[in-house]
Amino acid sequence: MSANMVAVLYLLSALLFIFALRGLSHPESSRLGNIFGVVGMVIAIITTLMFKSVLSYVEIGSAILVGGAIGTFIALRIEMTALPQLVAAFHSLVGIAAVFVAAAAFYNPSAFGIGNYGEIGMSSLIEMSVGTFIGAITFSGSILAFGKLQGTVSGKPIVFKLQHTINALILIFIIFLIFLFVTNQSPTIFWTIVLVSILLGFLVVIPIGGADMPVVVSMLNSYSGWAACGIGFTLSNNLLIITGALVGASGAILSYIMSKGMNRSIISVVLGGFGGEQAASSASDNSDKIVKQGNAEDAAYVLKNADSVIIIPGYGMAVAQAQHALKEMGDILKKEGINVRYAIHPVAGRMPGHMNVLLAEANVPYEEVLELDEINPDFPMTEVSFVIGANDVTNPAAKTDETSPIYGMPILDVEKSQTVLFIKRSMATGYSGVDNELFYRDNTTMLFGDAKKMCEDIVKSLN
Repeated sequence: MSANMVAVLYLLSALLFIFALRGLSHPESSRLGNIFGVVGMVIAIITTLMFKSVLSYVEIGSAILVGGAIGTFIALRIEMTALPQLVAAFHSLVGIAAVFVAAAAFYNPSAFGIGNYGEIGMSSLIEMSVGTFIGAITFSGSILAFGKLQGTVSGKPIVFKLQHTINALILIFIIFLIFLFVTNQSPTIFWTIVLVSILLGFLVVIPIGGADMPVVVSMLNSYSGWAACGIGFTLSNNLLIITGALVGASGAILSYIMSKGMNRSIISVVLGGFGGEQAASSASDNSDKIVKQGNAEDAAYVLKNADSVIIIPGYGMAVAQAQHALKEMGDILKKEGINVRYAIHPVAGRMPGHMNVLLAEANVPYEEVLELDEINPDFPMTEVSFVIGANDVTNPAAKTDETSPIYGMPILDVEKSQTVLFIKRSMATGYSGVDNELFYRDNTTMLFGDAKKMCEDIVKSLN
């Protein structure tokens, strides 16, 4: 295949990837966006396989079959609640792939057209070492994020004195190692860069609290993109450079949007340790506060006599897989002439768009799903807010308690509704470890139990 033909096909793939990102920006066009992405990747793979430098189609085909089989198996078995940790795990694979490609290029540079062993050009060494650095950080950071989301590692932030100073010193040390590597091309220094970068990845994610994990997943997505971009420079593959840059930039933009939605600094996200102040916080003593409890019949009566209802889904809905029962409840209310809408906080769930995906799975109309800025002005005129598993994103402490770790985070103004129905298994705190003041408000009724069963019981009562 001629160089011009390769350039044209790679350009077409890059355009399809851009259209894919554009499509994924809205639920209605997300399926088409996914199709664009798949077609673009197929074109990219076939084009790359047409290179004269390809030595064995058997080995490449075997790797594709094994990887495809594993991916298909995971996709068929994965629960929607496990998507955040799955994404984090996939990010780790991109990071370690960048390290492996850099190592292969370092030990066999002639195969990559960048010189001979021990005689690699300076520009290639810089690209190689930077790609290794980003890839190793992405790998270890993603592994730890996976552990926190999966529950195998505590979601509480781990903080210690001089944390930022130590991270900064390690970063300076890595830069010094890169300088040494570029000057003497030592294998020992190369693997030292890998090991120290892996350590830094762990240290960057360790102090991050549970409520901030959605931003971490988004930021690791950005890191994986830049790691892929580094691989592209090592392989002299223009499409991989473009694709990695697209993923890196889009992930960084999404992280900025989410950080703004949580009143966090994007610089704090990059440096790590944001949310770390949560380690020092503790839930206040609420033993003397009164909580109103209700049941499915009470909730059905209140809902059926309302003119407007806003449903606020959260991670508890995802755990209980209650989206279909919730959709059925909403449909019954709409048949009664009640205005039903859904309110989504930017960081509801444990990854960007988590709640939107679940509601789309239950065929909730896109026009009924509104973001925080769109829906917040309507809460004072709303008769019933129905909260199902959302906790931190509805906590008034974000506006009233300056000592709270979530203070300043924009929340859904649920407490301004006439009545709040709150489904929760218990009075346990949310993922941030902060007690929710909304539980004790006069206009709040707690509905304790499994979210799916509670919705099903409400549907029975409505019927």
